[in-house]
Amino acid sequence: MSDNGRLRRPQLVDYQRALESMGTIIDVAAQDVMTLAERAQHFSHQRLNEILGVTQIMSQPVRFVHPQTLMSEAAHLMVKERISGLPVVDDNDQLVGIITEADFLRGLGLPAHYPTHNIWQTLEAMFSHLGQQSQLEAPNDAVSAYMVRDVVSTSPDDNVHGVLELMKRHQIKRVLICDQDRHLLGVITRSDLVRVFFDRYKQSGEK
Repeated sequence: MSDNGRLRRPQLVDYQRALESMGTIIDVAAQDVMTLAERAQHFSHQRLNEILGVTQIMSQPVRFVHPQTLMSEAAHLMVKERISGLPVVDDNDQLVGIITEADFLRGLGLPAHYPTHNIWQTLEAMFSHLGQQSQLEAPNDAVSAYMVRDVVSTSPDDNVHGVLELMKRHQIKRVLICDQDRHLLGVITRSDLVRVFFDRYKQSGEK
C-alpha cells in the first residue's frame, strides 16, 4: 500500500477525535470502532465480489472444437493457446461436451491429474508410468470418443459466488457460461477468479 493510501485511511487517532467530537458518552473504545469499521469494509468488499456478474469477468470469445475434431488437433490447440480445456460444440453451436488435458492423458493411457492430487504427485505418476512403457501411441480418434458430456455450466445471470460454489462442489477448474439454448457465451476459470480477487484487493488498498 502506498504512503498516500495510508494517509487517506482513518487512523486510530482519527477515531479517537471523532468520538470526542460527538460530545456525548459512548461506552466503546476507539480501537473497537476502528475494528468494526475494518470488518464492515471487509464484508462490503465480500458482498461486492459475490454480486459481481459472470458476464463482467468471463473470458470471451472461447476457443472450442467440434466432436469430429481429431485429438491431435485438440492437443495442438491446447498447447498453442496454453489452455487446459476446450469446450466441444456441435454444428448448431450448442455445447455438447468438453475435452481437457486430463481426458487426453487418459487417452494416452497415462494417469490423469485428480483434484485430490497436487501437480507433483501427478507428474511423478506420469513419469513412473512412462518408464514402464516401451512405446506410447497418441490417440488420434475424434474428440467425441474422449470428451466429457456432462458439462458444468451456468447462465449469464449467475454471479461470482455461484461460480465458486460450482467449482468447489464439482472440483473443477472452469465453468462455462451458456444461454438457455446451450450456446456458448464465455468461460470463467480459477485464474479469472484470482485476478478479480487481487484487483479488488489492490483497489481496497489504494483507498
